[in-house]
Amino acid sequence: MAQCVQSVQELIPDSFVPCVAALCSDEAERLTRLNHLSFAELLKPFSRLTSEVHMRDPNNQLHIIKNLKIAVSNIITQPPQPGAVRKLLNDVVSGSQPAEGLVANVITAGDYDLNISGMLVASSSEAEPVEQFSKLSQEQHRIQHNNDYSYPKWFIPNTLKYYVLLHDVSAGDEQRAESIYEEMKQKYGTQGCYLLKINSRTSNRASDEQIPDPWSQYLQKNSIQNQESCEDGPCTVTSNKNSDSNLLSLDGLDNDVKVDGLPNNFRVHPLQLDQSRDRANSIDGPDYVKSPSLLHEAKKTSTGIIHGACLTLTDHDRIRQFIQEFTFRGLLPHIEKTIRQLNDQEMAAVSAFLQPGAPRPYPAHYMDTAIQTYRDICKNMVLAERCVLLSAEILKSQSKYSEAAALLIRLTSEKRHALRCYCQAMQVYKGKGWSLAEDHINFTIGRQSYTLRQLDNAVSAFRHILINESKQSAAQQGAFLREYLYVYKNVSQLSPDGPLPQLPLPYINSSATRVFFGHDRRPADGEKQAATHVSLDQEYDTESSQQWRELEEQVVAVVNKGIIPSNFHPTQYCLNSYSDNSRFPLAVVEEPITVEVAFRNPLKVPLLLTDLSLLWKFQPKDFSGKDNEVKELARLKLFPHHIGELHILGVVYNLGTIQGSMTVDGIGTLPGCHTGKHSLSMSVRGRQDLEIQGPRLNNTKEEKASIKYGPDRRLDPIITEEMPLLEVFFIHFPTGLLCGEIRKAYVEFVNVSKCPLTGLKVVCKRPEFFTFGGNTAVLTPLSPSASENCSAYKTVVTDPTSVCTALISSASSVDFGIGIASQPEVIPVPLPDTVLLPGASVQLPMWLRGPDEEGVHEINFLFYYESVKKQPKIHHRILRHTAVICTSRSLNVRATVCRSNSLEDEEGRGDNMLVFVDVENTNTSEAGVKEFHIVQVSSSSKHWKLQKSVNLSENKAATQSLEKYTFADIIFGNEQIVSSASPCADFFYRSLSSELKKPQAQLSVHTEKQSIEDAVKLIQMCSEVDLNIIILWKAYVVEDSKQLILEGQHHVILHTIGKEAFSYPQKQEPPEMELLKFFRPENTTVPSRPSVEQLSNLIKTSLHYPESFSHPFHQKSLCLVPVTLLLSNCSQADVDVIVDLRHKTTSPESLEIHGSFTWLGQTQYKLHLKSQEIHSLQLKACFVHTGVYNLGTPRVFAKLSDQVTVFETSQQNSMPALIIINNV
Repeated sequence: MAQCVQSVQELIPDSFVPCVAALCSDEAERLTRLNHLSFAELLKPFSRLTSEVHMRDPNNQLHIIKNLKIAVSNIITQPPQPGAVRKLLNDVVSGSQPAEGLVANVITAGDYDLNISGMLVASSSEAEPVEQFSKLSQEQHRIQHNNDYSYPKWFIPNTLKYYVLLHDVSAGDEQRAESIYEEMKQKYGTQGCYLLKINSRTSNRASDEQIPDPWSQYLQKNSIQNQESCEDGPCTVTSNKNSDSNLLSLDGLDNDVKVDGLPNNFRVHPLQLDQSRDRANSIDGPDYVKSPSLLHEAKKTSTGIIHGACLTLTDHDRIRQFIQEFTFRGLLPHIEKTIRQLNDQEMAAVSAFLQPGAPRPYPAHYMDTAIQTYRDICKNMVLAERCVLLSAEILKSQSKYSEAAALLIRLTSEKRHALRCYCQAMQVYKGKGWSLAEDHINFTIGRQSYTLRQLDNAVSAFRHILINESKQSAAQQGAFLREYLYVYKNVSQLSPDGPLPQLPLPYINSSATRVFFGHDRRPADGEKQAATHVSLDQEYDTESSQQWRELEEQVVAVVNKGIIPSNFHPTQYCLNSYSDNSRFPLAVVEEPITVEVAFRNPLKVPLLLTDLSLLWKFQPKDFSGKDNEVKELARLKLFPHHIGELHILGVVYNLGTIQGSMTVDGIGTLPGCHTGKHSLSMSVRGRQDLEIQGPRLNNTKEEKASIKYGPDRRLDPIITEEMPLLEVFFIHFPTGLLCGEIRKAYVEFVNVSKCPLTGLKVVCKRPEFFTFGGNTAVLTPLSPSASENCSAYKTVVTDPTSVCTALISSASSVDFGIGIASQPEVIPVPLPDTVLLPGASVQLPMWLRGPDEEGVHEINFLFYYESVKKQPKIHHRILRHTAVICTSRSLNVRATVCRSNSLEDEEGRGDNMLVFVDVENTNTSEAGVKEFHIVQVSSSSKHWKLQKSVNLSENKAATQSLEKYTFADIIFGNEQIVSSASPCADFFYRSLSSELKKPQAQLSVHTEKQSIEDAVKLIQMCSEVDLNIIILWKAYVVEDSKQLILEGQHHVILHTIGKEAFSYPQKQEPPEMELLKFFRPENTTVPSRPSVEQLSNLIKTSLHYPESFSHPFHQKSLCLVPVTLLLSNCSQADVDVIVDLRHKTTSPESLEIHGSFTWLGQTQYKLHLKSQEIHSLQLKACFVHTGVYNLGTPRVFAKLSDQVTVFETSQQNSMPALIIINNV
């Protein structure tokens, strides 16, 4: 039960204080206004006496009164407005802890405002003060006894008049004031007048001087009597009645405070009385809302005002002494004379309770009689309620809570009192976890408010039941929902043209709102599939988003010559809580904007939403016009028709229930709300705002120390001028391929806008997956039907005599968009005339190659295009597509290149190599592959070409020195695949894209350390070779009882002589676990020493001699055979070479190999070979008998000419060079 701050012994005296009405002349009022106070306000801080007061009753018994308070108020002829009285009553009944003096205000307000005395105040500075007192006395008499004035009320006709002469010490004539005061004492008596001196100083004080201000605490409290401020308008009601408060706001509930468990959107206090009777005079009804600007101005005006600026502490003492003199000399003697007239039932009960001495029984029946009299005879419910409140406080002070509760229950005899009691009960249950009890109380509050036609309060009460995660059963929730809808509908009908109010259901997760700019993706049409692009059905993925951003940055950098513009921002078609929403998004006129709103139903019963639409505001640059369209339940579209700024504010919809809801036992229905087995569906129209909080700022030190949030502008797009809009369709696009398989598909580009587009490019991180063909039509096959087996390649029928002989062609990598400075990931789309006109479409072939690794591959394509007319806001547009390809294993190709010591090249220089190619079928027939056929082996290199086929696994390569890549095709059938044309050359060059972008190594000799490093590089280059092998194949596949022929190609890049290379990197075995070793790295770095194998490749040697030689030994015993030793410098530097012809070993094994022959002439040669120089050394071998001999005995040592001998290494021995010596 609510408790008053004051004790009942303090409450009752403060409820029945002597009331004194003050009437001031204009000049007297001016003197007090110098202190920003009225005369009544001036006395207020000193109105409570600090000394005891003695007074005798009619029985001449002396009574001691402590802390007596005098209530002085200005005479106001307008009665207090009923709404203000009810407001105080509401505050008392609803407040769980009433403020000090608030209950006393209620008890003494209205008809208890009986003035016992009147003060007449004039100034000593007036021309005739005594005459002025006479005028004031006549005015007071006229107000009291004239029937035209019903207010203020006077206790008895014979009212005490007390004359006060106000003297301004700082400006007035003190002798004149004393003279006037003496004249007053002669006329009114010494006990009927007083000289009050104030304003001992001027208001011009130092700014740092401390000025006591005891008035502020009184002027900021609530009251209802003093209506001086009300004369200018119905904003506030002020009083200096019998409490320590004086200012009351009458605008209902504060906007930021919730009362009694009800939300803060009440425009009428839930405890207010019936508004119908006093609608005209009420200032706190539902139609009155205090202007926030007025409140702000009032606060602003009151801020900085100093009360009593002209008063000193001596003046304070004078005022305090004046109150005591008035009480002791004038008021108390007057009361003792008229005390017999102050007794009635109520007073008797209160007096008996306050009697000192032994406790006496409280005569509660006196108060009951008084309550009944006020209610039934006087028909004054306000006075009856005040008696109840007073008696309840007395009973509670005596611990008679049951009697007090029974007395309060009597207030519920009217519905408005029942409403107050339920609201007070809400304070007990609120926040204690008793949700079911709260639901019942709110339901009753809603019902009672509806009955009292307080419809806004009823809506709020029912709304509170629905939004608090109700634990009620589904049937109960349905009943609550129907009650809410019915009441809400009645409220809406009161102002059908007013703004739509907020609906509580369903919940909206504003942060989950997504905005999509653009058209929906078209569905697949047979073999024609639209680009996946972006849609609301796709889940956000951080990694994928970053990949798309990198692709767009890459193509933008290419378009802008390698520089990303400072004003570049990645294109965002779908905005969500993960996207960057700090900038205003850009949308294109005539293109839809789709908003996805996330609803959540907290109830167990379904909610029916109909006529769902967006609420928006548009600021056009010229004129406006927009339509909205419902796409899906929670996805709504806007079609902007003009450029400007669009602001999406919220959603508007009808909220209703589903038909067939069941009734709930124990809960009836409101009048007009139909229920039953098949209740009528009811719906109301309202709105919910979309308010999205931006991300918390956490960058600067200030932001980290405070809680600040950045903007979220996803609902505030800027509508820009028309832009081209591209749609891309993929025709016959496969979903499964063999690794390395080549397949031809088609891509259709359609411009569906009214603007031409240009600069179409596609960027992809996997450029080796697709190609549009070469830059010229000669390099690109026109149609698959141009070949024998509908091949995707460019083919030529060949002569059978050319089998196993290389067919030569050449092509430049630039023709296929690959170069040192190019970006192979950014590929221009070869549009006719580079422009796609509005409404036009074009189909282009696209060749695909299955990735070398088996598995599922997601390959992202980003199409970039621009408008022919440059736009200031949007510089380009993009379209995304993700292709999903599943690849199966096919072939694994392994190749090795070795130097040949015997095969001659076309020029007879012996500069040739052997290429060994091994092909393995790794397919496990899961794709229905029967067998693979190798139809062609091609090479591509700037320096080497395949010359002929020795057998199916061995090919010969000869040297070439051309700027272009030379393609040599060795075919094993009757049809040549032109490897230098699309798509074969495209995929080959794309496999080399990373190699082609590498700049050539530049050698420079500056220091000894640099010289050594350059030497190492030169030696290593002798083992390098830039030969590329292309294996073209066909696979025979059985699918649905039909045999299909698939084709494809694999690439092997050969870098090093004698080292195996593979078409796909081999999986490395994980290294064995080793213990970690910690060591301090050395500061000096030692250049790496070339390997022995690399050092042995500086010089290539080959012997040229007849395979057999016949000699007549019977005629001449010595057989001399001429032998040519060919020395080739394989490096780019000068080399010093030593050739040693002496047989080093003399073991029997070596004799068996070499035989017994000797070299005639010099046994050692020292040579100097320039870069790439070939030197021929003429030798003579001497034999003494027939046999088979090995001529490969010369030993060759080499080192770079400008290097130390540490790099001198024996060169690789040639393969056995056997010669047959015959006798003739």
